[in-house]
Amino acid sequence: MSTKITMNAKTIMFMGTGSDVGKSLIVAGLCRALKNRNIKIAPFKPQNMSNNASVCENGGEIGRAQALQALAAGLEPNTNMNPILLKPEHDSKAQLIIRGERIASMSAKKYFSTREKYMPQVLESFEELKQDYDYVLVEGAGSASEVNLRHNDLANFGFAQSANVPVVLIGDISRGGVIASIIGTLEVIDKKDRELIVGSIINKFQGDKSLFADGLKIIERYTKQPTLGLVPFFPKANKLPAEDVLALEKKVTNKQVGLLHIAILKLSRIANFDDFDPLIAEENIFVDMIDTGRSIPQNADLIIIPGSKATISDMKFILEQGWDIDIKAHVRANKPVLGICGGYQILGKVISDPLGIEGEAQNIEGLGLLNISTRLTRQKQLENITAIDAVFGQEINAYHMHLGVSEGEDCQRPFALNNNESEGAISGNGLISGTYLHGIFANDGFRQNFLSHLGAKAKKTLNYQAQVEQVLDELAAHLEANLDIDKILELAR
Repeated sequence: MSTKITMNAKTIMFMGTGSDVGKSLIVAGLCRALKNRNIKIAPFKPQNMSNNASVCENGGEIGRAQALQALAAGLEPNTNMNPILLKPEHDSKAQLIIRGERIASMSAKKYFSTREKYMPQVLESFEELKQDYDYVLVEGAGSASEVNLRHNDLANFGFAQSANVPVVLIGDISRGGVIASIIGTLEVIDKKDRELIVGSIINKFQGDKSLFADGLKIIERYTKQPTLGLVPFFPKANKLPAEDVLALEKKVTNKQVGLLHIAILKLSRIANFDDFDPLIAEENIFVDMIDTGRSIPQNADLIIIPGSKATISDMKFILEQGWDIDIKAHVRANKPVLGICGGYQILGKVISDPLGIEGEAQNIEGLGLLNISTRLTRQKQLENITAIDAVFGQEINAYHMHLGVSEGEDCQRPFALNNNESEGAISGNGLISGTYLHGIFANDGFRQNFLSHLGAKAKKTLNYQAQVEQVLDELAAHLEANLDIDKILELAR
């Protein structure tokens, strides 16, 4: 089956010589730069793999990176921007999201052997997106040189060939060997794929740019294509929502003694971890990501159990780490615990998976700190909502993205009210709170009240959304100064 591609918006694709070379950031910055030029622009990523996702205006979900790119373009996220999203649940199994809707959970082997059948849906999303914009900027996934995965590819050259999209290759100079990585990519890929490449970008440069002038000439001589810019490292990137959980450690820099200390468990399948970006951005607290092998510090003022893509698996992970002992000692010291989404389920008495949603059908005991029980269901809750928190009476713009229903006595003391219906739960002593609401800390009023209640010392109030917008504008200016954007637009087709 094939989908006819018609010419509407001009398009160009950005692939990397490897993972984490800055593709998402380059596309986000270009989206904002073109928006500032009054050009109608939209982002697109054929296939993404991430447990950090965003709810869309049309009811589905896409990767967080594409939601950020949509924000940069001045758009609401739409499922056409990321038609295939893979959300890892286990080492070799992932939840498959097609055009915003959960289709199934399947092994990596099965997906790679059958993914060809999803190309028509990818192209259909792309075609629909093209009809409304002047340009569509496409982001590849991982490395462009993974020739072992080229058969039936949807994410990189397989898509680019099907949609006839020109490709710009991005290399990360901070890793070293960027000349070899760009030239080597062209050497190993198929000749037809190589013919799609129209230029290259060198990203994350630090130092005197003149020292790499010969490097740019060497790349151009070997590739016979222009280098479109030498982009200096952009340190404020850590203030933007990240797609990879590894970026969390790079964000946390505030470790001053005496600050409010919030410990967040880095679960094995942590999901929607951008929930904590607004906390990290605050000057008056220390966000402490607790990694494998670390005990939860006794001096932590608050423990947060975050969202999880595999709640039962992560409940077992908590037991393996001995964190259950640390959490209960923390509660005995009369200090609070907050669970969000999967973390909320983990705080309860029982997590039941009668349908085998996360693997084999089973029941498992939770931490027992909230008098609730959770039953996992096939129906996924995906919606943007406006609620009122039950403690401070603050309005919260948030979203639901979860499988399962939680019920029990502590639900009579809700975390929030959504259309006068109870949402979440609070324990009788008020120490333990749980909610399915993601994005609560992006609400400045709620976040300030929440932190003040914990004893945070007052600082200048942070407008988190305004900070993100400012950083996107600065990123756009950064790319305008260091990329030949006019040439990039000229190369699009």
